[in-house]
Amino acid sequence: MKLSNEEMEVLEIVEKNSLLNKEDMAKMTNLSVEKIGTIMKKLEKEKIILRYTSIIDWTKVDGHDRVTAMIDVKVTPKRGVGFDEVAERIYRFKEVQSVYLISGAYDLSVIIEGLTMNEVARFVSEKLSTLESVISTTTHFILKKYKHDGTIFDPNDEDKRIVVSP
Repeated sequence: MKLSNEEMEVLEIVEKNSLLNKEDMAKMTNLSVEKIGTIMKKLEKEKIILRYTSIIDWTKVDGHDRVTAMIDVKVTPKRGVGFDEVAERIYRFKEVQSVYLISGAYDLSVIIEGLTMNEVARFVSEKLSTLESVISTTTHFILKKYKHDGTIFDPNDEDKRIVVSP
């Protein structure tokens, strides 16, 4: 869908900060509050804006220990549907946060979250690798998050510094 310059400007603002109210967006774009509302409704109706999210630094929350893994998956595409069918089967698992079609040695990149490394390992061995089209997987555990969706996790935060004893 071709968007106007005004619609693109609103999208870029919302992508950076979805908490901004219409009045602030109107000031930033020199559009009326009503025009901002009309644009937002159109972008939501057309499913260009899918949802509004926040980026949370869960390392600062006691008792919210989770394990995140990136899993590279090599699959056999099916005739007529390519990778779409197996990607859909994978993204329907509740553990799966994201699925991407990628270039290179693997076909799909899957990001999952679990309570423990064992839970992630069970997901890979019991659910993911048993799918008919899956040939092989390689699992990478996320050890530390530095930047996510354009947001830098504060490197000067005392709680995030890694101290190595001599």
